[in-house]
Amino acid sequence: MLLVESGSRSLLDRFLPGLNAQFGDALTVDIVTCYPGEPEGFCHDRARIYRVHDYPDRRSRSRLYRELRDNGYDVIGILCTAEPIMTKWKWALAFLAPAKLFILNENGDWFWFDYSQWRIMVHFVAFRAGLTGMNAVLTPLRLLVLPATVGYLLLYAAWVHIRRKKVTA
Repeated sequence: MLLVESGSRSLLDRFLPGLNAQFGDALTVDIVTCYPGEPEGFCHDRARIYRVHDYPDRRSRSRLYRELRDNGYDVIGILCTAEPIMTKWKWALAFLAPAKLFILNENGDWFWFDYSQWRIMVHFVAFRAGLTGMNAVLTPLRLLVLPATVGYLLLYAAWVHIRRKKVTA
């Protein structure tokens, strides 16, 4: 299994011990991360940590993608928390790794990323976009009002500058 730690370290600290307790030595979990150190419950004798800082340029990233693809992972897990950590990395790895993909959110809930889970994925995206609950009404309304607000502010700024120019002239 490959886990992409694109969220808070505390989430992986809670998730890994549960995996180890459930599967034991039958499961090897490699991790792609941007954090120093090892997460709690990481078995460093069987697994490997890939740090994104070790792959700064395109050539080294291509080498990493090739190595991860050649490792033959059956499953790849991506932490999708509300934090913008390693966003490009996680989606590149999700796209390039030929493995079954699951998404793990900040609550520890997870789901398989496939067409049979489309309702969960739609809800997940809507929640992240602020389109659930009362925000389902307010967010589109804010988007409709935004051009008028920007137009008003531009006109007000122009009026203030013209008025100041008249006073100083």
